[in-house]
Amino acid sequence: MVRSLAGDRSPSPLLLGYVEALVMVAASTLAGLLVAPRWGNAAVDLLYLPAVLAAAVFAGLGPALVAAIASALAYNFYFTAPRHTLRIAEPNDLVTVIVLFVVAVVASHLAAAIRREARLARRHAARNATIAGLARRLLSCTSAPDIARVASGELAEIFECNAMLIENNGDLKPIGGVAGAMSLAPSDAAAAALALTSGERTGRGLKRAVPTEWQFHPVKVGSKVLAVMGVARDDGTPPVLPDRTQLLDSLLDQVALALDRVRLEGETREFARLRERDHVRSTLVATIGEDLKPVLETLGGATRALRRGGSGDREMVSLIGSEVAKLDRYLANLADLGLDSEREPIRAGSVSIDLFQRSVTRDGSDVHLTPKEFAVLAELARHPGRVLTHAQLLRTAWGPAQEAQTDYLRVAIRGLRQKLERNPSVPEIILNEPAIGYRLSVTANA
Repeated sequence: MVRSLAGDRSPSPLLLGYVEALVMVAASTLAGLLVAPRWGNAAVDLLYLPAVLAAAVFAGLGPALVAAIASALAYNFYFTAPRHTLRIAEPNDLVTVIVLFVVAVVASHLAAAIRREARLARRHAARNATIAGLARRLLSCTSAPDIARVASGELAEIFECNAMLIENNGDLKPIGGVAGAMSLAPSDAAAAALALTSGERTGRGLKRAVPTEWQFHPVKVGSKVLAVMGVARDDGTPPVLPDRTQLLDSLLDQVALALDRVRLEGETREFARLRERDHVRSTLVATIGEDLKPVLETLGGATRALRRGGSGDREMVSLIGSEVAKLDRYLANLADLGLDSEREPIRAGSVSIDLFQRSVTRDGSDVHLTPKEFAVLAELARHPGRVLTHAQLLRTAWGPAQEAQTDYLRVAIRGLRQKLERNPSVPEIILNEPAIGYRLSVTANA
C-alpha cells in the first residue's frame, strides 16, 4: 500500500499496456483466421471486442483506443475484399468496419470509465486507511515528542523520504523525526521559520522557495500554526509531488489534532493541580481560623474584662485589644478569600450564572436545572473560556466511576442547550470541541 501511495514515476507500465493491447488484437486476428474458413466472416468482427474491452479495463483508455483502431484495420486487411489491402470494395464491408470501429471506441470509453472509477475508489480507500491508521497510532501518544516520532515515521514510510517535526516554540529544533541528520542548515532553518510565521509551504520545489534541501509544511489548527513538518529525499527530488499534497494535508490535520489534544490535556492537568492547591489552601485557612478564633475570642474577652476592671496598664490593654481585633479581621478576610471567585455572577451572553447563590437566569428569568445539569454548567463556569475534557466533566458531575459514560454528558449538554441557548441547533454559549470536550463562551463578567 505504501508503494501505491508514493506513486510510480516510471513510464514502463503505460508502454506495456500498449504492447499488450496490440498482442490481444493480434490474438483476435489469429482466432478470426481460424474461424473464417469454416464459418465465414459474419462473426469475426465480434472477436475483436473482448480485446478492446480487456485493453480498456487493464491498461486504460489510450491502449483501448489503439486496440480499437488496430481491430478495424486488421479486420479490413484480413477479412474484407480485396484481401490483404486496406481498400474496401463492398459497401457492406465498409459499414461493418465502421460499425466495428465505433462499437470498439464506445466500449473502450465505457470500460475505461469503469476502470477510472475503480482506481479512484481504491485510491480513496487507501488514502482513508492511511489517515485512519495514523490517527489510531497518534491516539496513544501522550506528548509532543511521541507525536513527532510517530508522525515522522509514518510520513517517511508513505512518501519514501526523510521527515522531521519542528514545534512552534521559537528554537527551530526538531522534536522528533526520521532523517539522516536532525540538524538544519541555515537556509533550511530560514525556510522553517518562514513556514512557522506565514503558515504557508516553503522549501524545495515550492513557490516560496529558497535554496534548501527540505520542504516545510505547516501543521495548523485553524489559523494557528502549531508546528511544521519537514520532508526531504536523499536524491534531492521534491519529496511531495502536487498530486500527493491533499494526502499530506489530511495526515498533517491528524497531527495537528493530536498536538492540540496533548496541549489541552496538559492545560487540564494544570487546572486540576491549581484547583487542588487552592482547595488545600482554603482548607488550611479554614482550619487555622477554627483553631485561632476561640483563642482570639478568649483574648478579646480578657482584654474587655481588664478594661472594665481598670486594673493593669491601660495603654497596654488597649494595644492588646487593638491587635486582637486586627487578627480577627485578618482571619475573616482569609476565610472569604477563597470564595471571591464564586461570589460574582458569570455572564455568558444573556445567561447569568451565580455559583455562590447556585442560581441561573436567562434574560433576567430564573432557569430551572437538574442537579447534574447545574454541576456540569458550574464546572464549565469555574473555567470560563477553557476547554474541559469529557472525563473531567463526568468526574465532577457523576464521579470517577462514570468517566467513560459520555452519553450521560451528552444528555446533560443537550438539556442545557435547550434551556439556555436561543437556537440550540447552533449553540453560542456551550461550545463543542470535537473529540475533546466542551467550553463555556463567556462574553463579560458582572
